[in-house]
Amino acid sequence: MIDLYYWPTPNGRKISIMLEETGLEYKIIPLDIGRGDQFSPEFLDISPNNRMPAIVDHDPDTGDGKPLSVFESGAILMYLAEKSGQLMPTDTRGRFEVIQWLVWQVAGLGPMAGQLSHFVNYAEDPDPYSLNRYSNEYDRLLGVMDVRLADRDYLAGNYSIADIASLPWVMSYKRLGASLDRFGNLRRWFDSLKKRPAVIRGVDTGEDWKRTELTDEAARKILFGQTADAVRARKSKTAAQETRE
Repeated sequence: MIDLYYWPTPNGRKISIMLEETGLEYKIIPLDIGRGDQFSPEFLDISPNNRMPAIVDHDPDTGDGKPLSVFESGAILMYLAEKSGQLMPTDTRGRFEVIQWLVWQVAGLGPMAGQLSHFVNYAEDPDPYSLNRYSNEYDRLLGVMDVRLADRDYLAGNYSIADIASLPWVMSYKRLGASLDRFGNLRRWFDSLKKRPAVIRGVDTGEDWKRTELTDEAARKILFGQTADAVRARKSKTAAQETRE
């Protein structure tokens, strides 16, 4: 059994889609990021970055009988691909074709779209330079995908974790003020993947949950007010609690 610490965000949906695609048995543990559930001492042991998604595999192939926790969505996708033997080639050329595009997503498409989302949807006084900067970069990255998909159905050969990683960040395009009208190849890929039953189930996971409104001041402070001092304070608090116990 795999515990998935999850909230319905693009990064969270990568893993719910992957688990649905592979058929691995899993249990959802909701983490309301607007309430700060990700900063609990228990979750800190699983995800040192205090971000979801994260998983705990209670039956890993490690030989020691101990649960294995994995954080960071790209690492989780690789782990689940290896565990299931699905959605990742085993030959060196094919494997690194997928890894390149997975790293491209976690280093580029996701962060740029996330920053654009902040200025489009959450900034109280959006800075025009910042908004233009991230909007142009998101547009450029969509263009990279469109060119890549001109002569292939998927980003790295067959359908793989590279596609699963990228899809949720393309799904957000309307909310980011973008359009797919200029990207015919990307639109074809996008429409095809959206019809996959496992994708539909993964995307729908948590859609009916009551979400904390992120324009609430307390939620904004939790999400956007994190500093190194906050990280150190949480670690010190956790250590003190463990000492008392």
